[in-house]
Amino acid sequence: MSGTRTTRVRAALLTVPLAAALLGTAGTPAVAASAATRNSLTCEGKGVDPDARVRHRTETLIHAPLSTVWKLQTDVGRWPSWQAAVATVRRLDHGPFRTGSAFRWTTPVPPNPSTPATSLEITSTVRQLRTMSCIRWTGPAIGEGLRIDGIHVWDFTRTRDGVRVRTEETHTGAQVDADVPTATAILREGLEAWLRDLKAAAEAG
Repeated sequence: MSGTRTTRVRAALLTVPLAAALLGTAGTPAVAASAATRNSLTCEGKGVDPDARVRHRTETLIHAPLSTVWKLQTDVGRWPSWQAAVATVRRLDHGPFRTGSAFRWTTPVPPNPSTPATSLEITSTVRQLRTMSCIRWTGPAIGEGLRIDGIHVWDFTRTRDGVRVRTEETHTGAQVDADVPTATAILREGLEAWLRDLKAAAEAG
């Protein structure tokens, strides 16, 4: 994820109830689940939450070997070296990154009119993994006044020009469901920034 802009966008999560009240968007309907999930990404047959109202899918082409991209993504302890918005990461298990691996990571949130400076703590558990092909992890993100439950799927495909990386994520929780358009915009910015940073790091070698 990128720097100040992404961090500020994340901070908006803590003011979603206020934004919903001001903008009058709390009742905005989401895209029908059947349409939203028709082409959802999967890993080992499992995908994102079909009932989630907050979702985003995006992709990029990375001009680098698949092994390079895969190592960057799965060596989670080194995420802070190429993702500016990731403050800390700690593996909760040992050995190769695999199904069942878990990791706890944090991202800072600056002060805003509703809350003091805080940090989101995210605990992710790998539910499905196919080496050099796909990953699916789930877990909560918790901050002051906020809880999000996320499901995140990654797909890696070798192409003639490099690696096509596709990703899809859903969020559920009282705060994000209170203002679906804002929460979706925040999720979109985060995922697209992640792909930009992954592409830059991989192509830099």
